[in-house]
Amino acid sequence: MSPTLTALALAIQARIPVLLWGAPGTGKSSVIRQLGGRLGLPVETVIASIREPSDFAGLPVVTDGRVRFAPPDWAVRLADHGSGLLFLDEISTAPPAVQAALLRVVLERTVGDIELPPGVAIVAAANPAAQAAGGWDLSAPLANRFLHLDWQVNGLAWSDGFLTSWAELDVPELPAGWADGLPAARETIAGYIRQRPDALLNVPADAEAASRAWPSPRTWEMAARLLTAARAIEAPAEVVELLLAGAVGNAAARDYFTLLRRGAAWDLDTAFKRPDAVRIPETPDALDGFLRAVIARFAAKADEEAWERSWQILAKAASAAGVDAVVPHAIALHEAGSEAFLVPAEARPLLEAIYAS
Repeated sequence: MSPTLTALALAIQARIPVLLWGAPGTGKSSVIRQLGGRLGLPVETVIASIREPSDFAGLPVVTDGRVRFAPPDWAVRLADHGSGLLFLDEISTAPPAVQAALLRVVLERTVGDIELPPGVAIVAAANPAAQAAGGWDLSAPLANRFLHLDWQVNGLAWSDGFLTSWAELDVPELPAGWADGLPAARETIAGYIRQRPDALLNVPADAEAASRAWPSPRTWEMAARLLTAARAIEAPAEVVELLLAGAVGNAAARDYFTLLRRGAAWDLDTAFKRPDAVRIPETPDALDGFLRAVIARFAAKADEEAWERSWQILAKAASAAGVDAVVPHAIALHEAGSEAFLVPAEARPLLEAIYAS
């Protein structure tokens, strides 16, 4: 299964709205319908380019002297079923008024006066504006509600599918409880934003760039869910990179992974699994943020394993940055769990420093 298809399948299951960009006639619509079937989600296809704003905002109807906004049949079917896949095709040829009406559908999952159930996923497909019939650049607010993935045709993969009549896709499925890892992903992203505050929000001035992925608080939150989903199935690095770049843009994604490799942003899941291999941030601000996150992780778990791992990380930080830099955090950790657990042997020098301070 290609990295793009894996990323698309993960986003659908994580209920992150996805926008698949690609040239006409390359099978975007077919693969979305096939993925829906493979995941057990009935697909409702809506051609955005031939719809009007009222098809998404609801048609005003007067009942008993009051106005309500009646939803279209496709929304009622999805609501009645409780799950499904809303496929918004040809979204780049939808005029601005229709795009505006789609804002609430994609973000708040509301159509007319009904709310789509949590079991409904939203996927859109678009041709680049230059290749679309009467195409428009997506408005920045609408673009920022999607994970953006580029759909490219691979000749060898197409040949294999063509010969087998497009056999069923081998779709990776998220395990139960996959979202339990979300706090760890948020900690990692928060560590990055502490180092790069300007990366939290960067709205492109160019209309074409603004119609694709760019960083905002909303898309960083999306990124946290996507990275959690990728970790849950141990997705290859290429898939992880596609997911992050598709949420916050290429520039922010490259910088994020660069800082992560340098240890300036942190991956607490890995740190708690292998404290001996953790990279200790070099600058005082980064070290302070990292150790605060370690203690917050212990406070969230409050078990003996997290206690021992936290002290091991602090001990390594003391070895790298000096005891004095770590003592305030050691005091905070000690106060958080001293009544329930013993300090492990490798952290005794820190404990002595606490009592000496």
